[in-house]
Amino acid sequence: MSLRWDVLLAILGMALATYLLRAGGYALLRASRPPPFVMSMLGHMPGCIFVAFVTPALVTGGWPSLLAAACVTGVMIGTRSYLLAILGGVAVIWLSRLA
Repeated sequence: MSLRWDVLLAILGMALATYLLRAGGYALLRASRPPPFVMSMLGHMPGCIFVAFVTPALVTGGWPSLLAAACVTGVMIGTRSYLLAILGGVAVIWLSRLA
């Protein structure tokens, strides 16, 4: 197997772009304080990203995915435990695949 320079350069370019975006964001936030609206929006970004990842799986996963999501929601509301909620959702998916 030989080294493909185009693939190596693409990987290094993506790594550099990722680093610059992250470091640039930190540098920008250190240099100036964004307005409260921007800080609030940044505080909600992890939730938005999570929804963007989960929604396609729920839409294409059929009833087992919807049932697991309902289980996760119910367990989370009832116990406020992330661990139990995740374990409940995984158990529902696992049991639905056995059936």
